[in-house]
Amino acid sequence: MTIPAHPMAPTVFGGTPSTDGRRLLALPGVVAIVAALVTAAVSFTILVGATPITPDETTTLSLIAINAVFVTLLISLIVREAHRIVVARRHGKAASRLHVRIVAMFSLVAALPAIMVAVIASITLDIGLDRWFELRTKAIVSSSLSIAEAYVQENARNLQGTTLSMAYDLDQARALYSLDRTGFRDMITQQALGRALAHAAVIRADGSVVMAADTKAEFAMPEAPAGATDGALGGQPVLIEPRTRNIVGAIVKLREIPDVFLYTIRLVDPEVIKARQIVRANSDEYRGLEANRRTTQVAFGLLYLGLTLVIILSAIWTGIAVADRLVRPIRQLIGAADEVATGNLDVAVPVRASDGDVASLGDTFNKMLLQLKSQRNEILHAKDVIDERRRFSEAVLAGVTAGIIGVDPDGVITIVNKSAETMLAISAGSAVGSRLSVVLPHIGRVLEIGRNSRRPVYREQVTFYRGGAERTFNVQITTEQGETRGEGQSHVVTVDDITDLLQAQRSSAWADVARRIAHEIKNPLTPIQLSAERIRRRYGKVITEDREVFDQCTDTIIRQVGDIGRMVDEFSAFARMPKPDMQLMDLREALREASFLVEVSRSDIAFQRDFGSVPLKGTFDSRLMAQAFGNVIKNAAEAIEAAERESGQPGAILIRARLEGDAIRVEVIDNGKGLPRDNRQRLLEPYMTTREKGTGLGLAIVKKIIEDHGGSLELHDAPPEFHSGRGAMITMILPAAKTADDASTRIVDTQRETEKVENGV
Repeated sequence: MTIPAHPMAPTVFGGTPSTDGRRLLALPGVVAIVAALVTAAVSFTILVGATPITPDETTTLSLIAINAVFVTLLISLIVREAHRIVVARRHGKAASRLHVRIVAMFSLVAALPAIMVAVIASITLDIGLDRWFELRTKAIVSSSLSIAEAYVQENARNLQGTTLSMAYDLDQARALYSLDRTGFRDMITQQALGRALAHAAVIRADGSVVMAADTKAEFAMPEAPAGATDGALGGQPVLIEPRTRNIVGAIVKLREIPDVFLYTIRLVDPEVIKARQIVRANSDEYRGLEANRRTTQVAFGLLYLGLTLVIILSAIWTGIAVADRLVRPIRQLIGAADEVATGNLDVAVPVRASDGDVASLGDTFNKMLLQLKSQRNEILHAKDVIDERRRFSEAVLAGVTAGIIGVDPDGVITIVNKSAETMLAISAGSAVGSRLSVVLPHIGRVLEIGRNSRRPVYREQVTFYRGGAERTFNVQITTEQGETRGEGQSHVVTVDDITDLLQAQRSSAWADVARRIAHEIKNPLTPIQLSAERIRRRYGKVITEDREVFDQCTDTIIRQVGDIGRMVDEFSAFARMPKPDMQLMDLREALREASFLVEVSRSDIAFQRDFGSVPLKGTFDSRLMAQAFGNVIKNAAEAIEAAERESGQPGAILIRARLEGDAIRVEVIDNGKGLPRDNRQRLLEPYMTTREKGTGLGLAIVKKIIEDHGGSLELHDAPPEFHSGRGAMITMILPAAKTADDASTRIVDTQRETEKVENGV
């Protein structure tokens, strides 16, 4: 019978739905990583001043906050993925350790360079700032600014002297100012041109111009700074710095002309002014940077830290994603292998070309599964065939009456059938796996002889005790040659219990001998006895001499003839047992009668009876059963008599009977000389006896009577609780009748069997 392989959809590990789900989950991570990297790059560009955006405090804090948001987002994504990995590791999910190792390796590989770059960048920044703000650099900046200021101050001092000298001249022309304003203006013009002034004017305290020199300058005279005249009230000139223009100015109070001031302007080299502005701006910036040095370091440090974290976290997340991609097919392979280990071959590993070499491994694994499935079906089919053969063999072995024992090349028992268990009183459960020479030494010896004989079939009869009785077995050793050359030879041991067959053969032979002996001996016995009696009657009165001798001889002849006659009667009784008359009866009555007759003749023996209170009903011939019980009890009394002569101990006989299931068990126990250990079962054969005057037919007749009633006779030693085990115990097991129908059926069957025996069937 072949077990059909039902087609079923194979279990696919890691199908498309889960893969699509993982891709959807990976999308936020990709977006977050790209955004974080772009944000970090833009922040770095802004802080280094490569964009129009000024990296002031507000901008820096904003950039730090934005980077912190992306770092937090990346951390949350990584924590979620890490939690998934840890849960998989705790649950013992396939390839979880490999997953952790790959993630750790990616993280380590990404973290070390990023940390090293961040550390080196921080150190480089610190060293660069130290050199930038060292004393020599400060001195250069200060010197540059001092030179520019000195040049401007020099021009201002020259203008101051010129302005004071011009103011003195104008004070001297006070009358001209009052009388001729035009002449006074011409004088101012001459003074201005003569002194290389770009502009010169007389102004009031509020900055309004009273009159100005006509210098033909290319640019209009700028207004005097508000409040500049206030500083000139004391008589000292007030200098006006060039600021963003290449001019210097001076204002001085005219002493002789009330409420007016002289306002002069002179051109300065524009390159010097420009350089001065640049130097001053750079100097101011330098001082600002120096004042914000710690803030700059912190800002760049945070920037480096954020960039490092972004790189590390991005690498970790990428490592997790790559690890998922690498581990997923391996995990699918491991899961499929676990299913195969449990016997489930209906699995399949999804194969994707993007998996590379692992895809070819999965394809090979799927092909292997197909081969395994095909081979399993073949094995199942072969197993079914073997099971059918085994069941057939078991049925054959169970139906065989002979005992069958299988033995491997090492002499270890591999199989025992029911007949062997019953026949040899062994258990298949304990015998299988043990050596035959240990379980059954006598049969093990025959096995060794059969092996050494190198014959395919070896037979031998052995006799040993089994079930408390000596049994004779016919043992046959059949050698089974292995199919492979050099393979060990197994053996089949066939055991037949031929004890009953041998006894039946002996009994049949002795019955035939007994008939012939009885016929041949009984014919001359009667004439001999009659002749002896006639001689005694006829010549007893005539013979006077040696009369006692004559009477003694005739009495001896008559007595011996009587003994021979009784022996012949026993032969006849054994040769042809009477036909049993089966009736429903209680065995306790037959036991009481038989034991009472022996007890009356042997009052010196203590008799004990234990028949119980339950009737021992069965279909028996009361006369034959009384004869059988009487012979057994008589033999017990004679055994006690022989033992008393040797030991002088008082005799005791225990007769007990009880119902055991469907059988009646009768035991006759004595404390006599007991039974021989060797050849004990031979005592049940005709003419086998251990007594001097015994005929050897008593137990043989008892055995035949018991067997005619469907029972069995066993010979045992006395149990230990009875006179310390001294003596013998004869056990008779007879079938009990459950109902009246069983009894009538038993009577009819027994009569039929008796008729068959008498007819020679």
